[in-house]
Amino acid sequence: MSGHRNGQLHNIYINDFGLINALGDNLEQISQNLFAGSQQGFVERADILLDATVFVAEVASELPAVDTYPKHFRSRNNQLALQAYQQIAETVESLKEKYSEQRLGVILGTSTSGIAQGESAMAVKQESGQFPVDYDYRVQEMSNVAEFISLVAGLSGVCMTISTACSSSAKTFITATELIRAGVIDAAIVGGVDSLCAMTVNGFSALESTSSGICKPSSVNRDGINIGEGAALAVISGDKSDLRLFAGGESSDAHHMSAPHPEGRGAIDAMQQALEKAQLSSQQIDYINLHGTATPKNDSMEAIAVAGLFSHQPFVSSSKGSIGHTLGAAGATELGFCCLVLRQQKLAPHVWDNEVDPELPSLNWVKSSADNKSEIRYCLSNSFAFGGNNVSLIVGREYE
Repeated sequence: MSGHRNGQLHNIYINDFGLINALGDNLEQISQNLFAGSQQGFVERADILLDATVFVAEVASELPAVDTYPKHFRSRNNQLALQAYQQIAETVESLKEKYSEQRLGVILGTSTSGIAQGESAMAVKQESGQFPVDYDYRVQEMSNVAEFISLVAGLSGVCMTISTACSSSAKTFITATELIRAGVIDAAIVGGVDSLCAMTVNGFSALESTSSGICKPSSVNRDGINIGEGAALAVISGDKSDLRLFAGGESSDAHHMSAPHPEGRGAIDAMQQALEKAQLSSQQIDYINLHGTATPKNDSMEAIAVAGLFSHQPFVSSSKGSIGHTLGAAGATELGFCCLVLRQQKLAPHVWDNEVDPELPSLNWVKSSADNKSEIRYCLSNSFAFGGNNVSLIVGREYE
């Protein structure tokens, strides 16, 4: 079996990953659009916000059917999850054969689960007086997506969902790593999924956090987020691969229910923890995928934190201008983007209006995918959630 059985704290690797979001439904398509700086997935919707139109980042692909599964698993959220799972299924089967179905865990993040199906069911009830016969409340429970993927993968071991808003799926990598190193499991399916629903869009609108157009991360003109949808699943274990999950750092500054600490104290703590656990200096980080939501407060505090900790000015960009904010799927999605950066040795452009905010510290924005002139070996990905729940992950290329 793996190295933890004799008490060794072995390295953790990303053996496979699958993505679906507004840029596409497979790695090849997503890579092409990510590195091109595409915004193809943004659409203006008039049916989701109570009193106005709003831009969201949608998945346009036809999704796999889930109508053969029990009715409490029939949701768009699980369709997105299934599309991502199909990309890693072969690796899961291989590890299941090696370690057994009980020794593979499923640790996933979400914030919406099947709420969209609940909204549709409530609309039917308001009109007819009864919920539709195919509606089952369990479709909305946070545990639903992990239970669904466990069923699809034929696993019977650890199964849990983490729901800490925008850091949910980033935390799954840390939790699964701890379980592997503790000897509870040998490998895990990790990641996250969230689908568009009216509750989240209207909730962020009520907080005056949604953009009037397409979001502009870190711009002087930034005015809020666009909600996006997608899924990102990965397989991690002690089995060596070309991508190593070096470390994760977590903090909870609890500064405010929905606003980050203005000086980025929690963000700095999470990034420092990740560096220390990875036994890397800040100077070794080549690229940072920012949380970069395009809200005034997030982008300000993150710029302060990054500029203060990384004096060598590594390349930075936010993915939100390409895929919107995928909430519970964001952390895993953006770590997946870092994996694409490492494998292809290209950089993900910072997609915005190129209007620098003079009040923010200067950062080294990625202008095009060809900006890098030297090897990209270490990437850091930030996820900062409501309540000051912060996660930073470091992934890098593995060498003999």
